[in-house]
Amino acid sequence: MKGQANTSVNIKDGANYAPMGKAQQVVKPNECIFSVAFLDHGHIYGQTNGLLQAGATLKYVFEPDLAKREVFCAKYPQVTVVESFSNIIDDSDTKIVVSAAIPNLRADIGIQVMASGKDYFTDKSPFTTLEQLEKVKKVVQSTNQIYAVYYAERLHNEAAWMAGELISQGKIGKVLQVINLAPHRLAKPTRPDWFFDKNSYGGILTDIGSHQVEQFLTYSGETDARVNFARVANLNNPDKVGLEDFGEMSLIGKNGTSFYSRVDWFTPDGQATWGDGRTFIMGTEGNIECRKYNDVARLAPASKVFLTNKIEEIEIDCLGESTFPYFGHLILDVMNRTDYAMTQEHVFKAAELSLKAQKVADENS
Repeated sequence: MKGQANTSVNIKDGANYAPMGKAQQVVKPNECIFSVAFLDHGHIYGQTNGLLQAGATLKYVFEPDLAKREVFCAKYPQVTVVESFSNIIDDSDTKIVVSAAIPNLRADIGIQVMASGKDYFTDKSPFTTLEQLEKVKKVVQSTNQIYAVYYAERLHNEAAWMAGELISQGKIGKVLQVINLAPHRLAKPTRPDWFFDKNSYGGILTDIGSHQVEQFLTYSGETDARVNFARVANLNNPDKVGLEDFGEMSLIGKNGTSFYSRVDWFTPDGQATWGDGRTFIMGTEGNIECRKYNDVARLAPASKVFLTNKIEEIEIDCLGESTFPYFGHLILDVMNRTDYAMTQEHVFKAAELSLKAQKVADENS
């Protein structure tokens, strides 16, 4: 079946890429209310879209920057602007606080949210240091609140989600290796100052790399791994000394699954989409390739899976065919105090391993 893209999504702009799936509401209006704060990254629109399509109700927005706030309100006219973050923290109706703050501020915002008895849904990367991770772990344990992370390259991509479904159905046997290639368009003139400040974004493996590690853990079923090799560099942007425009890492899961990822800011201007993200998964009985955002020189946007196993080789067109189930699962976790969408251990392990890879790369640079 041929999928169709949402034409309102700007496929050339990765920073503001906000997919719209098939709506599948898991709660009634006003049954699960969320509010939004700190709109520093455009992923906030993907986070908001996902929750709305799963039936959650948007109540408040807080954002000090007037221009960012006006854009958000134009997109979601049902929202009410508040003048202080404390208005959200103190609101008894709000069950989830959704945020895409500057990365090094995300952990402290989440701690405030969880201390107020609310769950937190942050953009990736959720932390920029291992110290932040350990601090948040303690708060989660003491409050029993959810610290959820928008690992969008799997959670909000049809092909990436389908790959996980096929693996869980045993279509390729036991996963032996995952390779992720994740080029992004730099779009340097449009980026805020914090984007080029390593203390703010934490390094390229901490940032984009957290997406990739999360996919590896999901597809392989691994719960831990060691870092074999990691490298970061600024290869082509000497005017932005704080930018890492290239990174790569190799991990081995504790059960022996191999993982390699390359992340970079080198998507060429001639490409129709903001990135040609690819995933290659090798199993004992078959292989999967995901072409997540385009099919070069053939189709853009695109979201395709190519499956080869003992009985068939097929191409699956996934574009426009997903309800993006994660968001409904997260809402139900908030309502029922479960962890079906993603376990807290998995959330933290993906972040921990990307931070450890970043640390290895930093020590070797």
